[in-house]
Amino acid sequence: MSGPVVECVPNFSEGADARRVEAILAAMAGAGASLLDWSMDADHNRSVVTIAGSPAAVVEAAVRGVGKAVELIDLTRQHGVHPRIGAADVIPFVPISGVKLEQCVLLARQAGLEIWRRFGVPVFFYEAAAARPDRANLEDVRRGQFEGLREAVSKDPSRRPDLGGPGLHPTAGACAVGARKFLVAYNLYFDSSDVSIVRAIAREIRAASGGLRAVKAMGVLVHGRAQLSMNITDFESTPISQVYSRVASLAARHHAGLAEGEIIGLIPEAACERDSEWMRQLSGFDPQLKILEHRLGAPLRWPDGG
Repeated sequence: MSGPVVECVPNFSEGADARRVEAILAAMAGAGASLLDWSMDADHNRSVVTIAGSPAAVVEAAVRGVGKAVELIDLTRQHGVHPRIGAADVIPFVPISGVKLEQCVLLARQAGLEIWRRFGVPVFFYEAAAARPDRANLEDVRRGQFEGLREAVSKDPSRRPDLGGPGLHPTAGACAVGARKFLVAYNLYFDSSDVSIVRAIAREIRAASGGLRAVKAMGVLVHGRAQLSMNITDFESTPISQVYSRVASLAARHHAGLAEGEIIGLIPEAACERDSEWMRQLSGFDPQLKILEHRLGAPLRWPDGG
């Protein structure tokens, strides 16, 4: 790709119905952005999409995806283990090349305005795009999820959206739009269904509890196995090998074994540690498909949504 390149990783609150997700992707297809990756998880009831391209094309593609999600996803009937406040839950913009984080903040603000104008979905800005310090962390924005936030905005002015509202969209909720550095979504499966152990480990390692810097973690049950679901928001300050080593040590303390790992979405070459134990343990990891730099040169074909 030539010129400035921006990445966007929309997360939609649908992980069970492939036809809906493909329809969302098809709605994004005509904006000129490239599709790099997409995946679904029925237990989380969530899909994660990665697109890249020129700033204007990526903003338009993301906004179109939000519009189709608003049309197809009803949060009053949607359930899953992953926290969410919106049909299009989070829309983060990430600088790749020729673009700075500050410019991605402006793109986030532009996208948020279009989301409210076109679809009547209120917007919260988070991470580097946060309009208020108490909204920098996505967890704080999503506190209470759709159901709790829907009640909170009617009673507490401090919980109301940054743009639009004051109430949430009746079925699509709200959208968190942000700008951030590259995030690695890394999951570890345990050889047990005991989620209490994994939740205890999550409390120990996440930054919010005084654990590892730039690590967000939660323990959930996925496909009958306990899963440690993590977001590593700064792999340069906290390499994934450090995260894995800490988790393995805590798992041994709890007499629990680690079965396998997975990367959701893409990972940059700089985050890969080729001879590390955590990479050897990854399930179905194909560098041509999962490493950002490879995908930029060979994007996927957009589904037609038919």
